[in-house]
Amino acid sequence: MFDTVVIATDGSATAERAVTAALDLAGQFDATVHALYVVDSGEVAGSPEAVREEFEQALATTGGKALTFAREAAEAEEEEDAVVTTVREGDPAKEICRYAEEIDADVIATGTRGRHGEHGYLLGSVAEGVVRRAEMPVLTVRQLEEATNGL
Repeated sequence: MFDTVVIATDGSATAERAVTAALDLAGQFDATVHALYVVDSGEVAGSPEAVREEFEQALATTGGKALTFAREAAEAEEEEDAVVTTVREGDPAKEICRYAEEIDADVIATGTRGRHGEHGYLLGSVAEGVVRRAEMPVLTVRQLEEATNGL
């Protein structure tokens, strides 16, 4: 049923949960896994010119860490094939959907909230954009509420 799974990751805790869920799904179907990180060109363009290059480098470093997490999580699950990792630049929701279409993905997995935290009410803006644009199913993995008062 699922031959190709795309995991959209930004390195956040919710994205890491999505990686775990997507790897489990892919393992059940012996699917190929693609982990994708998109450098948000809008964030880069909106940053002050004096720090733009450093900011872009910081985002690329975050992407590298996010993709390494996905690769190492797959190895821990003893997946036979390594995760295919890709970095793109552009509007994250559009690039995620474009990439998934290019590789003929069967499903996209994403966290519901990423680095932008509380900007979305139910879904983060990127997750919402992917759900609205994607031509294939989207697996959204919600953020767990942080324990309060030691509970």
